[in-house]
Amino acid sequence: MPQIFVTQQDGQDMTLDVPVGRRLMEALRDGGTTVEGTCGGACSCGSCHVYVDEAWLGKLDAAQDDEREMIEAIGDVIEVRPGSRLACQIQITDALDGLTLTIAEAI
Repeated sequence: MPQIFVTQQDGQDMTLDVPVGRRLMEALRDGGTTVEGTCGGACSCGSCHVYVDEAWLGKLDAAQDDEREMIEAIGDVIEVRPGSRLACQIQITDALDGLTLTIAEAI
């Protein structure tokens, strides 16, 4: 089971064991972080915005148009960085064992 290393908004670090095939948003939401996943993974709210560590960006599937558009839209109210992704659009695979990210500020 892949381990995901998370830095929460308050700077506390935690490790989550996430089953392969699960959406990252669900693991963060259910794992006691501040991620809400308000839209349930429909890529329409931005409440699962995370900053993926730069070393991991090339290992993720590329963001699709709807995710890029949502990140651009939330950029009007919160900081968007090169590693900005929506956790609802990241499906966990064995290749993501060790994924490191920081939860973005809440919208």
